[in-house]
Amino acid sequence: MDKKKELRYFEIDGAFGGNQDWFTNVVMNIGGCAAATACDCCIYLTKRMGAESLYPFDIDHLNKEDYKRFSQIMKPYIKPRVSGVKKLAWFISGFQRYLEDIGAAGQIAMEEFSGEHTVKEAESFVKSQINKDMPIPVLLLQHKDRAQFKDYIWHWFLIVGYEQAGSDLRIKTATYGEAVVFSLKEMWETGFAEKGGLVKLTL
Repeated sequence: MDKKKELRYFEIDGAFGGNQDWFTNVVMNIGGCAAATACDCCIYLTKRMGAESLYPFDIDHLNKEDYKRFSQIMKPYIKPRVSGVKKLAWFISGFQRYLEDIGAAGQIAMEEFSGEHTVKEAESFVKSQINKDMPIPVLLLQHKDRAQFKDYIWHWFLIVGYEQAGSDLRIKTATYGEAVVFSLKEMWETGFAEKGGLVKLTL
């Protein structure tokens, strides 16, 4: 049984992954979550999965300054905009353009996994990707539970682990330089018609 699995994630100056709050560019500080998520994917896949040249700085000495520079490189591809990067397709097409421009177009395949899927289908998807050591980009739009998900509303972040707790699948997320755990079912059942979803990454 798939009970628990966590990715061997990375730290930057003591933070759990990258942090959008570090961005000194005002537009990126407010709306750079999608670009930050792509940056974190590049760092993880280079550092842990042997992908080549996705990260343009020293992968063995990650630091805030290089991360900020990297975010500015990613910014034109996954542009912050008024309504946010609110479609999975926008993230995928922008990320693919970045990969094409650095000569890594064939390294990563990406597919949409819409928020219209059932919770059970989402649970299977999460387990399958994490079991393959792949992080999962997540887009959450509106949510009925604003108290629990206030930092995640209209936000891109990553799922980097799971643990089965009875019938509930608890997911470990990475965003704002922190790891936070919550129920996938609670996150998935947003109460709104407009859905985000997940992105399937394949090396």
